[in-house]
Amino acid sequence: MSRSAFSKANEALRTGLFGAGHDAPDQMVIVLDEPGIEVSVRVNRRARRFTLRLSADGRGAVLTVPPEVPMPAARHFVESHRGWLASALARQPEIVALDDGVSLPVDGKPVVIRLDPRATRTPRLSRDALSMAPGPDVGRRLTAFLKARARDQMAPAVHRCAEQLGKRCTAIAFRDTRSRWGSCSSSGRVGLSWRLTMAPPEIQAYVAAHEAAHLVEMNHSPRYWAVLSSLMPDYEVHRTWLRREGKRLHAYRFGAP
Repeated sequence: MSRSAFSKANEALRTGLFGAGHDAPDQMVIVLDEPGIEVSVRVNRRARRFTLRLSADGRGAVLTVPPEVPMPAARHFVESHRGWLASALARQPEIVALDDGVSLPVDGKPVVIRLDPRATRTPRLSRDALSMAPGPDVGRRLTAFLKARARDQMAPAVHRCAEQLGKRCTAIAFRDTRSRWGSCSSSGRVGLSWRLTMAPPEIQAYVAAHEAAHLVEMNHSPRYWAVLSSLMPDYEVHRTWLRREGKRLHAYRFGAP
């Protein structure tokens, strides 16, 4: 949404132009100075209550509201949860800027970035170091390295799981998704976050199985979890790890991919 659109949306929130019976924009933003955060307001036709959460990167928040909710009510809800937002922001991991000597996890193990003029431009992984030539595009090259690694490790895992279920994955795309680690469409297209390459191999395998299971059940019903359990009986352990530690994977700033 453009800056002018944000301004109009905030004015609408203040004046209550989008009350019951009026169509609201798909997304609006409430800016809180204390704590300093932008809260995106999203209307979900299936929502039955207000849901407030931090975005995956921890730099913003999302408030999901049912349709035809008066926007002043959304602002009041956000204002009344300033304390929760401040506490949640304080628990976010510290942002990590990638540079020489900085530790970066690869397959769950920390390796040290070594910017060496004698090294190649393409990152080379040894046991405990990731060596590459310095330059302004270090973040882009590290992104390409992790994305290629994700293709090599996670794509085959998705296809193996799909084959076990008698299904076919038609395509796999790797992106820097913020709100979820993976997705699966009814046409068999799977999307995965390349940041998962920083997680331990068993976590990568869990997300691959999780999305492959959606080829059978496009929901999170008991039937879906039964399908996932057939692929990975101990999936709950890995699911818990991702919920607890996953936000740390978003703390690393790679810049433009």
